[in-house]
Amino acid sequence: MEWEAPAIVLDARPLGEGGAVVTLLTEEQGRHAGLVKGGAARGNAAIWLPGNLVEARWVARLADQLGSLSGELVHPAAALAMEDPLSLALLSSACAVAAEALPEREAHPRVFRALVPVIAHLGRGAEEVLPDYLRWEVLLLADLGYGLDLTRCAATGATSDLTHVSPKSGCAVSAGAAAPYLDRLLPLPGFLLDDAAPATPKDWADGLRLTGHFLARDACGARHRPVPAAREALADRVTALASGTADEDARREHEQAAEDDLHQR
Repeated sequence: MEWEAPAIVLDARPLGEGGAVVTLLTEEQGRHAGLVKGGAARGNAAIWLPGNLVEARWVARLADQLGSLSGELVHPAAALAMEDPLSLALLSSACAVAAEALPEREAHPRVFRALVPVIAHLGRGAEEVLPDYLRWEVLLLADLGYGLDLTRCAATGATSDLTHVSPKSGCAVSAGAAAPYLDRLLPLPGFLLDDAAPATPKDWADGLRLTGHFLARDACGARHRPVPAAREALADRVTALASGTADEDARREHEQAAEDDLHQR
């Protein structure tokens, strides 16, 4: 038994003297692990860092065996992300979510194809790809059977002015219908409805809160596992960024108001 395919490294755990059990995500094989001989050795460890894109080859005598992995580095995403804490947090989150939520050896080609460009474009900065990352989480939920219905209001059937999501049904709610229940609903950032819509750090935080709720309840909850710590770390970092941006905006508004008042005098 064997296969060769482009793959995303999701995880690598040392085993024995210099070996590593590496978990990959491929288009046709899904989440798939194998033993890399010498994978933890100094000369090879950099290939198998989570987030890297590799060309992998898996070989085993029987289909249900762990098998042996080998591969060549295609794109060193992990090394490139090291320079930016937010990029590294995003990359770590993506790998951890895929490794935790996806069933073993079950193909999810849409999930793989959507994650590759997120990783490939991370060199532009996390701010550029965060919206695409959150769309990927929405896609992952849908592919696992936990899709959100963001097309129309669950209460009125309206298809416009959708601002929130029900945490119970996963259905969108319009602004008018949401008004009496804002404390019970999850904010729906506009960029999840329109790819061209601008997104602020607060929108990213709202998006992470939205998808995080359903990852915890459904994708990870169905397997009786918590949301990965790396995903929580990304949410905390973005929430702090959003809070800092809001504080800076408030400071600027205060300074502008003081300046306007001075001119009026």
